[in-house]
Amino acid sequence: MFKEIRNPDLYHGNNKKKVFFEGWYYKVCDRFNDRVFAFIPGIVKGRDKKSSHSFIQVLDGKNSNYNYIKYSENDFKYNNKVFQINICENYFSLDKLNLDLKFNNETIKGNLKLKNIKKWPDTFINPGSMGFYNYFWFMECYSQVCAQNGEIEGVLNIDNEMIDFTGGKVYIEKNWGHSFPKSWIWIQSNSFDNKNIAFTCSVGKVPFLFGSFSGFLVGLNIDDVFYSFTTINRSKMKIKEYENDVEISFKRKDLILRVKTKTRKEKFISCMGPKEGNMIPLVKENLKGEVILELKDIKKSKVIYKGIGKSTGIEYGGDQLYFRV
Repeated sequence: MFKEIRNPDLYHGNNKKKVFFEGWYYKVCDRFNDRVFAFIPGIVKGRDKKSSHSFIQVLDGKNSNYNYIKYSENDFKYNNKVFQINICENYFSLDKLNLDLKFNNETIKGNLKLKNIKKWPDTFINPGSMGFYNYFWFMECYSQVCAQNGEIEGVLNIDNEMIDFTGGKVYIEKNWGHSFPKSWIWIQSNSFDNKNIAFTCSVGKVPFLFGSFSGFLVGLNIDDVFYSFTTINRSKMKIKEYENDVEISFKRKDLILRVKTKTRKEKFISCMGPKEGNMIPLVKENLKGEVILELKDIKKSKVIYKGIGKSTGIEYGGDQLYFRV
């Protein structure tokens, strides 16, 4: 168990018998910001064997299509030393994504090589992006940014259309536990004019001991300089919601990060998510949004960065009224 805490990318469910889920999220985007897909391999263990299974979810951002491909629990294979998982002929790791999917008379087949992976900086005390919360065994949902930024080489054959992802971007994260949070917001992009910029933001209602709190993990990497705004480092957060978009500000010491999303309602996709051992419609996700960022040093009155991220993943789940204060 300690090995999985120190390396949160690994599979955590080896000794979990029921009411457990784990899923890895791969977002791949071509260099033109035209075709963007999310592939989500995972496993869910229900209260009985009948509801336990593995799966691969497929989201097509351009066409707003979604498919949930169900496999048996035994089809899920993993390596307990390094992050590698297989579901039938499909292989997922930090350096490869090999797909051979058949569903609803559709096919996706091909191999993508993942290069120049940029991790979320961590320490022994604060492993992974979630930090010391990984040491608490009772959390409802854990998260990990496996690759905040990375480059792609390769082609996918999607229904006999050859889509070249060479020169495009990959982002990888994961979640595990027994249920998604009661409320959450997620924003991610690594498709900026400067290819060395990557942004990820997750905000959620976190049950903890006898109450709950708004927890958040925000990381902005600019030319290998990493800025973090998190609950752990005592950053402050303010949220405003406008229909399908949000404005969020994060403050840490002399730094303030302003985040604003821009979406089209018809591009949101309804997806499945885990709830107490079951996969149910729970998630609303958009892969073709934009995020406007401004990072400022307020003491020096200096704008460190201002820009727009394309092919932005934007996700809402649960009761959004929780954030409207």
